[in-house]
Amino acid sequence: MSLIEMNVFAEERIATLALNNPRRRHALSHALLAELEHAVKELAAKRSVNVVIIQSSGPAFSSGHDLTEVLDQSPEDVHSLFLACGQTMRAVSQAPQVYIAQVQGIATAAGCQLVAACDLAVSARSARYATPGVKIGLFCSTPAVHVTRNIGRKKAAELLFTGEFMSAADALTYGLVNRVVDDEELEQETWKLARTIAQYSLNTLEVGKRTLHAQWQMNDDQALEFATEVIARQAADADAKEGIAAFLSKREPVWKDRSPQD
Repeated sequence: MSLIEMNVFAEERIATLALNNPRRRHALSHALLAELEHAVKELAAKRSVNVVIIQSSGPAFSSGHDLTEVLDQSPEDVHSLFLACGQTMRAVSQAPQVYIAQVQGIATAAGCQLVAACDLAVSARSARYATPGVKIGLFCSTPAVHVTRNIGRKKAAELLFTGEFMSAADALTYGLVNRVVDDEELEQETWKLARTIAQYSLNTLEVGKRTLHAQWQMNDDQALEFATEVIARQAADADAKEGIAAFLSKREPVWKDRSPQD
């Protein structure tokens, strides 16, 4: 059984990657992480879609790591598991596509990290989020990296030190997710957001995503200097020229990354 189900909707330039281990509440096992990283890199190389939705089904988006792969395992095996998790999160961050987490149920520990690692997140109103490692003596150090880059320091510390759940409403307030919708509208609203983004040039989305990630690590002056160089170079790109010409001519742009059959 495949632990990741990929579907590509070529005409819409959208793909879905579904976590597929409901018996283990879609735990991020070593095997699942390997399949997810492979799928992310496959889509990145093909460049056939602009937006990727990560989703699952049932009462959990993901419960985090499979703790049977942590308990009584060798230090080398445990290190390998957490290294694989980091590599998968990095693959999502480095992919040219915009990644959207479609979250229902619970997203805990590394599952919460996966939500935070995605570029955007749409949450069901009943969804809940937690980094509960402190409760089992294993502080959520790696989930903390992405979570603290999404939400404020004090709220992140509260999540990490108490291990308690955060509601979808609070996740929206504190910046972990972008939208909270009624449970029955989750898929519809996620696709609505995906379609809005998928209509644009992948080349432009990729430049934007890489610029955002790079400038977040800089101070204001460094970020402005860096962004100025990026936008000046991009202004000479074929998609920028086409987009500006189309806007001035009041027509729809035709991006260079569209194949004839598109």
